[in-house]
Amino acid sequence: MNEQIVARHWLAIIAPKAAPAIATSTVLILARIWNANGAEHSLGNAVLMTALSLAAATAGVCASIGRAGDPVIAGTAFAASGGLALAGVAGYADSTSLPLLLWVLTTAIAYGLAARYWRDDRRTRAVYERYVSDRREERAHIERVETIRGTTQIEVARTGAAYAEQLAQALVTRAALPGFDFQAVGVAGLPELPSATASKEH
Repeated sequence: MNEQIVARHWLAIIAPKAAPAIATSTVLILARIWNANGAEHSLGNAVLMTALSLAAATAGVCASIGRAGDPVIAGTAFAASGGLALAGVAGYADSTSLPLLLWVLTTAIAYGLAARYWRDDRRTRAVYERYVSDRREERAHIERVETIRGTTQIEVARTGAAYAEQLAQALVTRAALPGFDFQAVGVAGLPELPSATASKEH
């Protein structure tokens, strides 16, 4: 069976692995830019970011323990909560030590959460590839069996046609001899030729 080979670009392979680090780094950079533009020691901004972070965390808790229990919504809400907390601290703090520490912790947590989904994705992909491989082997086996059966039927038909041709030639040759009787051929159990049947009808 011919299979289409699709080569993935190296960026498509690396991008999912680098996404958590890129996200947390983007938040840190934007928060420090915000800090340089007047967010440092701004109590109102700190209160706003804290409220937004707590609201996102609450939404994540509600999504995880609700009836639906949607893990995607809960994970998104918790990620937003962590990002807002990191942005608030990085924007409010005057030094870069605490924001960098929180960035490392946030990135590590993000990779820890992502690793579980990557593991589940690998398991799902492995199960699917095993299923596809089993189906492919089953279909290949069926194709081989049908090919052997078809080849056998062709050989049997070819052998039967050759036998019929040889028998017809023999009967035609015998019919040319004097004293040949078609009835004796029928009594012997040999198949009747169409010419012999047609001659009897006429």
